[in-house]
Amino acid sequence: MTATVSAATGVWGRAEQQDFRSRVRGCLLGGAIGDALGAAVEFSSLADIRAEHGAQGVTDFLPAYGRRGAVTDDTQMTLFTVDGLIRAQVRRDTGAWHPPTDIHSAHRRWYATQRDWGPDERREDDGWLAREEWLYAQRAPGRACLTGLGDATMGTLEAPKNPDSKGCGAVMRSAPFGLLVGWEPQLVFQLAIECAAQTHGHPTGYLAAGAFALIVHGLARGEALDGSVQRTLAHLSGRPGHEETTDALRRALGAVRQGLPTPERVESLGEGWTGDEALAMGLYCALVAEDVRHGLLLAVNHGGDSDSTAAVCGNLLGVLHGETALPPAWLAEVEGRGTILELADDFAMEMTQGPALHSPENSAPAWLSRYPRA
Repeated sequence: MTATVSAATGVWGRAEQQDFRSRVRGCLLGGAIGDALGAAVEFSSLADIRAEHGAQGVTDFLPAYGRRGAVTDDTQMTLFTVDGLIRAQVRRDTGAWHPPTDIHSAHRRWYATQRDWGPDERREDDGWLAREEWLYAQRAPGRACLTGLGDATMGTLEAPKNPDSKGCGAVMRSAPFGLLVGWEPQLVFQLAIECAAQTHGHPTGYLAAGAFALIVHGLARGEALDGSVQRTLAHLSGRPGHEETTDALRRALGAVRQGLPTPERVESLGEGWTGDEALAMGLYCALVAEDVRHGLLLAVNHGGDSDSTAAVCGNLLGVLHGETALPPAWLAEVEGRGTILELADDFAMEMTQGPALHSPENSAPAWLSRYPRA
């Protein structure tokens, strides 16, 4: 029985659960490692990177934000996306089912970490993730994310926040939607773009996020990367305003056939500040990667948004190959590893064994304490 069939029928065998958990861990940890590799050179040109670090550029974690292995807002927001998805499943027991609202609430909890000094223990309904002190660090958060979440009004596709913004801030947090393997692809895509419009209202800003989620979804279901991209392109074609995202994906596929991968070839796809460019660059590096290390270093060494492009690449390679493919030395040093593993395992357990954890009639108190229904 494949993981896809298991998810669709609600019956998971032990091997399928273990494979899925490995892919979830790989996705979240791979993204965090890529994010941390790029954190120190996010605003550096390729020439500056080579001048400071040698002809090979970045080859290991560099000090950023006072330590090696530090992650940025990319990882912070990804984790709160996962938290929101779990909370949506738990709150469904009450008869309330509107995941975009739960994701918006989760991202508002992230916004509080950028405003408050630390966790407020009086807010019991915040759940456990919002009480992790290390997340209360400002790591160059994107302006559109801050302004989009700065008040309680939720942006929608009909009335999006920041309608002119197509920055990569929605893409870099959207891999978790693709881990909803029991959902149909069109529903994964729709949820991702609805949640992206809460901060990035330009069609390229939210369609690139949806495309990224859909590619991850294919990988989580066992598809090959190229095939998942092709299916995503077909899905995009009917969406108004898809042209920039479609062109970016096609350029990434085309670059694979142009010769050996180089930093210059990565830069030919853009700088990564916009959603379509970050997706194309991270995807290209994943497509040509000899292994996870090779792909991530390629995704970091360019003059652009290095942490976001490498985070996208890490999410893709992590869900494709699972956690055991990640370089152990980087795993050992990446910031927040314990929290990321805990959240990944909670997500995998919720998706595969949710009915054993909670129901309208009977729920595990510890689970509702971690993921309150309020």
